[in-house]
Amino acid sequence: MTSALNELRALWRARSLVWVLTRREVAARHAGTALGVLWPYLQPLLTVAAYYLVFDLVFSMRLGLGAPTHSVGAFLIVGALPWMAFCDAVSRGMNSLIDASGLLQKNALPPVLFTARAVLASSLIYGPLLAVVGLAYGPLHRFQLPVVSVFALLGAQLMLSLTLGYLLAILAAALRDTVQLVGFLFSVGIYLSPILFPLSMFPEDWRWVLWLNPMTALVQGYQQVLLQGAWPSLSVWVVTLGWLAVLVLALNLLVARSRDQLVDWL
Repeated sequence: MTSALNELRALWRARSLVWVLTRREVAARHAGTALGVLWPYLQPLLTVAAYYLVFDLVFSMRLGLGAPTHSVGAFLIVGALPWMAFCDAVSRGMNSLIDASGLLQKNALPPVLFTARAVLASSLIYGPLLAVVGLAYGPLHRFQLPVVSVFALLGAQLMLSLTLGYLLAILAAALRDTVQLVGFLFSVGIYLSPILFPLSMFPEDWRWVLWLNPMTALVQGYQQVLLQGAWPSLSVWVVTLGWLAVLVLALNLLVARSRDQLVDWL
């Protein structure tokens, strides 16, 4: 675990620089646009608004028994928005070292700073949106106390995205095919998680496949909190911590083996 801990220490020591880089990253996304900072928020907002309009208002679709809510649009939003946040953060994190290759070749900066910049910039956009969704769903369960656990879920998702994003960034530096492969996995991943349908609707014999998606547990946690007003079940935290442990171990091994070759790969 020495390599992973060294990366964490480097990130903490350069936290002020990371914050400056993150703010510049967010500003660069809407530079030269008329709506400015509103642009990064519009796409996810319009997407979830379309879910509500089409499935709840136009078609009035309803889920069957065993679902945490009967409203299809409301169900989709709770799972789809965290999934979009996860995909955006991990994708940007995966490409962060390639995008910063020029700087890394000229400056002896820790590579993890650039992955953290990309992931945190994404979180500054999606984090407030997820918090707003939490407030919007509050009336469904009368703002019961478990709603505060949304922030713990957001924290766990941030850690998962940062760890996986950095792991994939190193792999992408060594093998560019990683970017195409992960893009494909993201496109099918939404079907291998309880986002479009409740977990109870998936065939029981094949339900284990859903747990291969690291976001399955967190999506369940969001659904339990926002749709049912309940605390996330123990399985949500056990599975999430299990995924984090596996990714940290893999990252520790990869960082140790790539330290001398990473800049050359870029």
